[in-house]
Amino acid sequence: MISKQRAYLGSLASTIDPIFQIGKSSLTPEIIDALDAALEKRELIKVSVLKNCIDDPKEIAQVIGERTHSHVVKVIGKKMIFYRQAKKNPKIKLPE
Repeated sequence: MISKQRAYLGSLASTIDPIFQIGKSSLTPEIIDALDAALEKRELIKVSVLKNCIDDPKEIAQVIGERTHSHVVKVIGKKMIFYRQAKKNPKIKLPE
């Protein structure tokens, strides 16, 4: 993913609210499954890390990206943005 595509996805994500919150139990298989399903449906999602989570948001983002086969668009403080093109009916067209 090139920087122009990251910037485009970041601008799209600025208007959406986080749909998942990662708390004290950090990453569980259930959260990964839910994130995977949300990525298939929405393509672009925002996730926030709560204050009671002791793990580093950048490390969490890397693990989520690997397990869901998605791109980590940005990690800003405790907010993370992920993108994965949907297998059926992709909605977001990335710039070249």
